[in-house]
Amino acid sequence: MAEKSSIFDMIGPVMIGPSSSHTAGVVRIARAAIRILGAVPTEAVITFYNSFARTYEGHGSDRAIVAGLLGYAPDDTRIRTAFDHAAAAGLRYTFQSVGNASTMHPNTIKLNLLDGATGHRVEVVGQSRGGGVIRVVEVDGFPADFSGALHTLIIDAHDVPGSIAFIASVIAHDQCNIATMFVSRKGRNDAARQFIEMDSPIKEITLQYLRQLSWVQRITYIPTLE
Repeated sequence: MAEKSSIFDMIGPVMIGPSSSHTAGVVRIARAAIRILGAVPTEAVITFYNSFARTYEGHGSDRAIVAGLLGYAPDDTRIRTAFDHAAAAGLRYTFQSVGNASTMHPNTIKLNLLDGATGHRVEVVGQSRGGGVIRVVEVDGFPADFSGALHTLIIDAHDVPGSIAFIASVIAHDQCNIATMFVSRKGRNDAARQFIEMDSPIKEITLQYLRQLSWVQRITYIPTLE
């Protein structure tokens, strides 16, 4: 008698699992989140919303999100055994589900991550839009809007007059074209966060210059995601 096969036995040329929304998109959300964190997390609280909340186990999204948190690409065959690899890597994770969040996209995931080595925490909310396309829509409570398909800068800074124009000018002098810019702030002259998507990589020397500005608190650079 033939052995029973799982959805993870159906391997395509560029993706593991049953659908791009439930695997490739999920992996990319996690890969974006660990780049924002700056490390593979030691702890993760993973919340699936709406349709994801009802299907994440059956469609393998639970394995896909853990694989992405380990840094695996969407076509990595280790997605099938991601839970085993997480145990070996010391990643502790908890799954939660919220089945009726009417204000959220049907395929939404929230990740609360901790890097135990530094104590750094992040909260990232992402949407899987289908076809492996994602949108990161919130980072640490700041509204966001980027896909990971382009080179992305996240800049935490004080909301000083002229800061947006100044940073745009510095990037332009690096011959980088800004594709999109999304700015969130807590209030006038308060903490602000800029999400900047660029068509090409930014030079390390430019990042070093921006980091030394007195009103810049933190810069995270995310090259294009696989």
